[in-house]
Amino acid sequence: MLIHLLFFLFLVAQSSNGAKSTVQTLQVQPQYINPKLPPKSLSASNKFEGSSDLVNLRYHMGPVLSSPINIYLIWYGKWAASQKLLIKDFLLSISTSAAPSPSVAEWWRTISLYTDQTGANISRSVLLAGEYSDHLYSHGTHLTRLSIQEVIATAVRSKPFTVDHKNGIYLILTSVDVTMQDFCRAVCGFHYFTFPSMVGYTLPYAWVGNSGKQCPEVCAYPFAVPGYMGGGGPGALNTPNGDVGVDGMISVIGHELAELSSNPLVNAWYAGEDPMAPTEIGDLCEGLYGTGGGGGYIGQVMRDKQGRTYNMNGRRGRKFLVQWIWSPVIKACAGPNALD
Repeated sequence: MLIHLLFFLFLVAQSSNGAKSTVQTLQVQPQYINPKLPPKSLSASNKFEGSSDLVNLRYHMGPVLSSPINIYLIWYGKWAASQKLLIKDFLLSISTSAAPSPSVAEWWRTISLYTDQTGANISRSVLLAGEYSDHLYSHGTHLTRLSIQEVIATAVRSKPFTVDHKNGIYLILTSVDVTMQDFCRAVCGFHYFTFPSMVGYTLPYAWVGNSGKQCPEVCAYPFAVPGYMGGGGPGALNTPNGDVGVDGMISVIGHELAELSSNPLVNAWYAGEDPMAPTEIGDLCEGLYGTGGGGGYIGQVMRDKQGRTYNMNGRRGRKFLVQWIWSPVIKACAGPNALD
């Protein structure tokens, strides 16, 4: 009888511990939200993520970044240490396996599906190879698509950065008080390659600006929303890291890095017939962050207990909201937080 009683108490204790474990697990699960879910009447399909047989994404025989990718960062203007750390945490999250799913590294796996003509995939190894701070605004506070190459030339001469023809890409980030040709009106970031006549070498590069004061409703959406949406849609979503400008930049940085890796010399992966105005793997999924997205709807994302909105995890407990990327396998936009 005593043995039976002890066995019964053991089962109760195990059940109690199991219940506590379940409660603890439930407490850490994120809340899924979809603030812009499209009405069912718009489509009979349950999948909205940009899938289409009409997208003619083609490979044009140029190189992709198939070797380990070395990023050389150029900080132009004045940057807080916390802002620099946030951006570097995102970049370093691309190659980390420590972050829980859905993760930045899983997001990059879609990008790594693209290959060159030899069958070599875009590298999953992304490293920070060097940094240069141009805090004196060596080329002024208004830049153009051409003068950004002068910024790179100054950095290459001053650092000096390694001239990394095979593995290097140069990422120029301008502070909140710097204006750029077409910024806010037509672009939030862009990528291209340097001219030997200006820099001395042909080097792939990308530029992204901090839109926090100039046009957050354009380049940091959905953390800020245009005035015309004020009464007719959801309000701005809470940022994952408390900085509208930099949190918005991170998604643009992801967009440009994806395209720079798959089309570094503007002769590899893109849709359309004009290489000077290509539709690339980030363009096809712009503004789409989760399942159910498309046609102006951001899709299903996550919200934590602090109300921060995100769709992927990074290193050191960081959270990010980064747009999805076109997958060459499923021929639709894809992300690590997909629910279908």
